[in-house]
Amino acid sequence: MTWLWIILAVIVVLVIWFISVRNGLVHANNQIEEAYSTMDVYMKKRYDLIPNLVNTVKGYASHEKETLLAVEQASMKASRAGSVQEQAQDEEALNGAVKNLFALAQAYPDLKANTNFLDLQNQLKKIEEDIANARKYYNASVRVYNDKISQFPGSLFAGSLHYEKKPYFQVSSEAERQNVNVQF
Repeated sequence: MTWLWIILAVIVVLVIWFISVRNGLVHANNQIEEAYSTMDVYMKKRYDLIPNLVNTVKGYASHEKETLLAVEQASMKASRAGSVQEQAQDEEALNGAVKNLFALAQAYPDLKANTNFLDLQNQLKKIEEDIANARKYYNASVRVYNDKISQFPGSLFAGSLHYEKKPYFQVSSEAERQNVNVQF
């Protein structure tokens, strides 16, 4: 009879341990989804702001259509990205286009003094800071999750419970890491 109680106690401990590990994996996965959603909200705000910024610049730099068109197209493409990798690539292209837009604005002193442009530029700068912080939070959440599914005891159950490593949101090209050099 004592052996039965010992076996029952071991089974209960194992079930509680399994539940604890699974709940930790679920929590980490939900944290990644929350972090991505937060980042997505800030990026949506940026996508909404960019057309206003482009339209403000258009009035001053109507002959710079190539740069303005590139910003608009990059914004639309980034807003429709599907996976994290696609989103990161499209965001990289959008960041470069926005840098070109601001470099273009430097060539127009009247535009730099325009209050609408300055306000939009400051809003975009704030949103970019928010996106950077959201990306840090997302990547930290991915690291915690990937650690949980890679380390013991999570590694015992992660595969059978269909938990797979998540990708980081990162800049993939060396060009994005460098300053934009625009010449007129």
